[in-house]
Amino acid sequence: MDITLADLKKGEKAVIKEISSNKVPLKLLEMGCLPGNEVKLLQLAPFKDPMYLNINGCHLAIREDTAKFIIIENVTNG
Repeated sequence: MDITLADLKKGEKAVIKEISSNKVPLKLLEMGCLPGNEVKLLQLAPFKDPMYLNINGCHLAIREDTAKFIIIENVTNG
């Protein structure tokens, strides 16, 4: 079973492995949400939606539904 961005806990870092759907908005790809880039979960809003992330120095907020399509690997704390 693949681990997705939606599975990250606050403070964890991971590397984006692949984008598994064309449902991920082009804007996220343009802002660095690409395979090989490091991502860190900075904060969660109530009910885990949206998720506030740092992707290669760029701060993004994405919905949990979108995060489920972004497969990650190498999860580490802090």
